[in-house]
Amino acid sequence: MDVSAADSTQATSKLEQLWNLTAISDVTWQMAGMWVIIAVLFYLAVYRKFEPLLLVPIAFGALLANLPTEGLINPPIGEHGGGLYYYISKGVELEIFPPLIFLGVGALTDFGPLIANPRTLLLGAAAQFGVFATFLGAIFIGFSPMEAGAIGIIGGADGPTSIFLANKLAPHLLAPIAVAAYSYMALVPLLQPPIMRALTTDAERKIRMRSLRKVSRLEKLIFATMVTIVVILLVPAASALIGMLMLGNFLRESEVAERLTKAAQNEIVNVVTIFLGTSVGITMTGERFLNFDTLKILALGVIAFGIATACGVLMAKLMNLFLKDNKINPLIGSAGVSAVPMAARVSQVEGQRADPGNFLLMHAMGPNVAGVIGTAVVAGYFIAWYAN
Repeated sequence: MDVSAADSTQATSKLEQLWNLTAISDVTWQMAGMWVIIAVLFYLAVYRKFEPLLLVPIAFGALLANLPTEGLINPPIGEHGGGLYYYISKGVELEIFPPLIFLGVGALTDFGPLIANPRTLLLGAAAQFGVFATFLGAIFIGFSPMEAGAIGIIGGADGPTSIFLANKLAPHLLAPIAVAAYSYMALVPLLQPPIMRALTTDAERKIRMRSLRKVSRLEKLIFATMVTIVVILLVPAASALIGMLMLGNFLRESEVAERLTKAAQNEIVNVVTIFLGTSVGITMTGERFLNFDTLKILALGVIAFGIATACGVLMAKLMNLFLKDNKINPLIGSAGVSAVPMAARVSQVEGQRADPGNFLLMHAMGPNVAGVIGTAVVAGYFIAWYAN
């Protein structure tokens, strides 16, 4: 063999070694297909600003899941530790992250509008019909009762609760359920208004509600305490979610734990949001996500959300039949879903579209808060019924 041929062979061998050091050959068509979905999620989050605090971590986690990574998600082998997200994802598997998100939600939310107008509890309860209707629909098209329960909760438009319940009942469906829940939460301003307008008249959209009374600090503290006691006694499986929600609110309303309240509102919820979102995204591998069940879940999710919105509006119209004065503007019924405070803002926007002088935001916060509590209770019911 001459020198030039030997040099050529040696160069080829080195190129092969360099190629083998890369992971390009490990890319599958499923990974490439997921890149398109991830690009859509990035577009919605970054350019359309749809729920960016959640969709950005989820989408980036999905990107990592669909690359041939090393030392990121692998379990421990022998004396070697596991990858970074093997441990971080335990926050989802061990049901730590969703309750901590509820701690932040409680610390950020004023329950006063619900206490001042307790009849709006019925609007939050009505929105849960979307959960149960979708539960039955999911069973009808072939999902098991446990899978159907996890899918149906998407109708509550509550991402942490959807993740919490999916991890309990159907962990193999966690990724599509979480993506559906957060996507529809992000799309609240687009999905709800057509339903709200279709089910209400112009006169109903112009109804002006009386100003809410001022709720005292003592009332708010008693409310947080009593809801904790009553809900946990009735639905113990909802303890983690309700307990953290009310702890956050009690810290807020006590006005003596400002540092803890600010931590719950900011540092804790921000860090947990990053870890929760990326942990969910890490489960979005192409093999898991690109299948017919995912499409069915996305379809059922939007149906659940639509039914929940419609039931809240229709419940308000039904209640008005029995009210002689101080009628309810049916637009606030749509806020019975748990997307706090986005759903309440949609009620405000639609109300001002009909009457620029109408202010519905605080009224809509009543059913919005009721929806958060209601969805957590329904999730607890599904857990108690199917997971135990």
